[in-house]
Amino acid sequence: MARMTPSEAFVETLAAHGVTDVFGIVGSAYMDALDIFPAAGIRFIPTVHEQGAGHMADGYARVSGRHGVCIAQNGPGITNFVTAIAAAYWAHTPVVAITPETGSTTIGLGGFQETEQLPIFSKITKYQGHVNGAGRIAEFTARCFDMAMAERGPAQLNIPRDFFYGEIDVDIPQPRKLELGAGGEHSLDEAAQLLGRAKFPVIVSGGGVVMAGAVEACVALAAHLGAPVVNSYLHNDSFPAKHPLWCGPLGYQGSKAGMKLIAQADVVLALGTRLGPFGTLPQHGLDYWPKDAKIIQVDSDHKMLGLVKKISVGVCGDAKAAAAALLDRVRSQELACHKNKDERLAEIKRQKDTWESELNAWNEEGDEWSQQVSKEDSGLLHPRQVLRELEQAMPDDAMVSTDIGNICSVSNSYLRFSKPNSFFAAMSFGNCGYAFPTIVGTKVAAPDRPAIAYVGDGAWAMSMGEILTCVRENIPVIPVVFNNRQWGAEKKNQVDFYAKRFEGVNLENPSFAQIAISMGAQGVTVDKLENVGPALEKACEDERAGKTTIIEVMCTRELGDPFRRDALKKPVRLLDKYKAYTVS
Repeated sequence: MARMTPSEAFVETLAAHGVTDVFGIVGSAYMDALDIFPAAGIRFIPTVHEQGAGHMADGYARVSGRHGVCIAQNGPGITNFVTAIAAAYWAHTPVVAITPETGSTTIGLGGFQETEQLPIFSKITKYQGHVNGAGRIAEFTARCFDMAMAERGPAQLNIPRDFFYGEIDVDIPQPRKLELGAGGEHSLDEAAQLLGRAKFPVIVSGGGVVMAGAVEACVALAAHLGAPVVNSYLHNDSFPAKHPLWCGPLGYQGSKAGMKLIAQADVVLALGTRLGPFGTLPQHGLDYWPKDAKIIQVDSDHKMLGLVKKISVGVCGDAKAAAAALLDRVRSQELACHKNKDERLAEIKRQKDTWESELNAWNEEGDEWSQQVSKEDSGLLHPRQVLRELEQAMPDDAMVSTDIGNICSVSNSYLRFSKPNSFFAAMSFGNCGYAFPTIVGTKVAAPDRPAIAYVGDGAWAMSMGEILTCVRENIPVIPVVFNNRQWGAEKKNQVDFYAKRFEGVNLENPSFAQIAISMGAQGVTVDKLENVGPALEKACEDERAGKTTIIEVMCTRELGDPFRRDALKKPVRLLDKYKAYTVS
């Protein structure tokens, strides 16, 4: 055992787990450890806000496959992590949130910057490690890093601030490698038998496929079966879009082709997906989930099997290993789906061609409100046309993050990727202010890839302070800001349910491009359709030269379908003084 300070033991354990970058805001609570980050080869990246630091750690982990790490001052600095850690929880991202705490001898006295930090994160982390003595700091640090990877989600490392000091004897723990298998032999045999009898198998390729490095295994299995493949919601990078069997994403603003094809399935293989309720809801007027199909679900977490959808077979295993094991089994069978393979491939092509034609012609929304504002906003750009132009100009190896909001959500129809670890969204937590800091984190992890964020004007105002992080730390990225002067997703509900009585949804915005310039970045305003693609191409060139460019796109106030309406009803007012507000 070596003798060292707890700060040294803490930093040595970070280094043992391969930590090279940490996002956060400087604080006295951990300054003794921070002082030796450079000597350990750890870059500290100071952010504008702690929520941004948490999202950056999320993006970093998702593109690199390694831990993302964030740290802040005890109390208010730590509570600012909450939204970002909740987003990482629902994205299954191995973020380690290091949360220095009030000194161990004064906890409970209500001192400066004190709060109970463990209960706050108890429902949004996979594991919480609390250092209860300086001598155990390396042990708990290592355990948090191991558990974040093993449980596929955030871990909290809580350290009373006085435990960074003193002298201890310690062995630095090495990372624990956890190898996952394909699943139980019996369940794999059952699944293979179902696939063997299937006449119209469909594969849902989920986030677990990306996390397990299973895209090639999924492609091989799909090719052998001749099965169409749809992406689970917001995992558009889980199957290569240029492959003839790719049929697009399910869920909100997803692919009609994918939905119409999965509706015909007699067997569905849900590979590496929990089949979340939001990602399988009806869309485009299509209640597409096949009611009578046999469902095979593969997930590394047994608690997810059959949780949302009734399944016929559950395989608790790694997506890559399970796909390979299933391919081995079906290769030895005479497959029913081979007898009608040509017809199925023709149906796949027909549905995809029809959907692409519809997207090409879908230049504006057709509802009454959108038609009205389209005329009023003459000269501004239709969101769907903008998204199509961006799609066509997108570099092949680009990383894209999307925020929550109307135009960003509509982009689900237009985002296609050739390689995994390319698409990053807040998943089912759906928080505003996610996309920009997340793409900054991805750029730190993958500096040679173009990094592009889609952000609405409301969410942009929440997160644009991180422009300073990009400029100060030389992290070039490309935010595309859709300026339509409104909180569009919620405005759609006021259009449809509240007779266009707009409250809190209209925004008056300054020039975001000019603000970016004043903060040391580049800014360009785009108000002509023919300039959208060239603006992105130029921004990518400038990004390679180390420059951040904010592309502000001036859009009409058209609105796509709302993405949630649970519990919304036409208003009923019982008090006389409110009845006048139920009509326009």
